Amino acid sequence: MSDKNPRTPDDEFESGIVTKTKPKTKRPPLYKVLLLNDDFTPMEFVIHVLERFFNQGREDATRVMLQVHRNGVGICGVYTYEVAETKVASVTEFAKRHQHPLKCTMERE
Repeated sequence: MSDKNPRTPDDEFESGIVTKTKPKTKRPPLYKVLLLNDDFTPMEFVIHVLERFFNQGREDATRVMLQVHRNGVGICGVYTYEVAETKVASVTEFAKRHQHPLKCTMERE
């Protein structure tokens, strides 16, 4: 009987250690949630939206509201797609329920 896979002297020096490589995961793309200016939504309502849906303090909410008012658009926050989508839907529904035409959108960062 002969051995079909004869061992070579180099076989004795193989470490036999199995190393696991960690898969490299990409960070998910982020999306900016934006409020758009209109001529009808009261500034105080915009501040309330920023405080309620984006957890901003009064000072930050006022700063973003003024950005929306002066520049036509303001960034409310940056989130993953699902979170951004939920925030846009929540703000849009809340504005409609209070009969304001406030527009909230998202765009990839």
